[in-house]
Amino acid sequence: MSRLTRDDLDLLPSYVPGRNPSDLARELGLPDAIKLASNEVPYGPLPGVTEAIQQAATQVHRYPDMGVLALRNELAERYGVDSARIATGCGSVALTEHLVKAATMPGDEVIYAWRSFEAYPIIVAGAATTSVRVPNTAGHGHDLNAMAAAITDRTRVVFVCNPNNPTGTVVRRAELERFVDRVPQDVLLIIDEAYREFVTDPEVPDALALFGDRPNVVVLRTLSKAWGLAGLRVGWLAAPSQVAEAVRKVVTPFSTNAVAQAAAIAALRAGDEMRRRTAKIIAERDRVYKALLTLVSDIPESQSNFVWLPLRDAAAGFAAACERRGVIVRAFPGDGVRVTIGTSEENDTFLAAAEAALAG
Repeated sequence: MSRLTRDDLDLLPSYVPGRNPSDLARELGLPDAIKLASNEVPYGPLPGVTEAIQQAATQVHRYPDMGVLALRNELAERYGVDSARIATGCGSVALTEHLVKAATMPGDEVIYAWRSFEAYPIIVAGAATTSVRVPNTAGHGHDLNAMAAAITDRTRVVFVCNPNNPTGTVVRRAELERFVDRVPQDVLLIIDEAYREFVTDPEVPDALALFGDRPNVVVLRTLSKAWGLAGLRVGWLAAPSQVAEAVRKVVTPFSTNAVAQAAAIAALRAGDEMRRRTAKIIAERDRVYKALLTLVSDIPESQSNFVWLPLRDAAAGFAAACERRGVIVRAFPGDGVRVTIGTSEENDTFLAAAEAALAG
């Protein structure tokens, strides 16, 4: 019998979601478990979001605004970007897929650091294009010189994840400016800033402000993290108008649903509370980082809402040991473990589990 799907997809890795804490708690016989694996913010919806969802729910028998005009206008006003340069999608990961679809043909090359966001290789393979993975530096960050050297006449897209997921490392202004200048104008440079709101290092640039006028630069953002809408999946990008228009052509119709649009607008209007909550996460991040340094010496400083433990071959065992103590973290076997920053109580529980796991 002939195959009905592509042979090469057999080798495609599956995206690994965070484990359900209820399942783990039931297995362990605990009242509850802690999930620190998916980079969510733990404080619930922002003010006004639940009410907006309830109101939008009364109209779910109608199709949403396919053009997402109200949300695009809200983003345009907040960030000083023409709405014609904005596209939205089902999270920034969906927009990543749409960008690759809009910019590449089978056989083209897409460059990204590795390890970086685990969806990149899945998206590239799904588009029948070729991944060019450039190893991270010894400090777990992007090697921009090596990435620039990897560009060929087949390169169509380059990703820079800043801060980088899962390592939390960053590219600073001078280095990023040099790199942007080296990327040819016919190559789409996508700067993925999903964790921008957690950055405190003044040398890490806001790519939207610094490179927003570049004709080949796209800046990706999401409302899933700091803005607390992980369960509704709203991402957006700012790009040259012709690129944004191309993305809007290939995006899945109505993929930013009506409830998500209403919630996103409400969240964006609660910016002061978002910043207050983000400050709490940043303070906890710094506390957890310092505590972990006493256990693991080469942890990179994070500018995200998670920390990276480069445990290499011990990563899977560490994650399993944490789970036995009711704490779910995200293992990347052979590389490291990513741990989301939760509430102070959750972080204390994780640190106790980490100390016990590493001592064992």
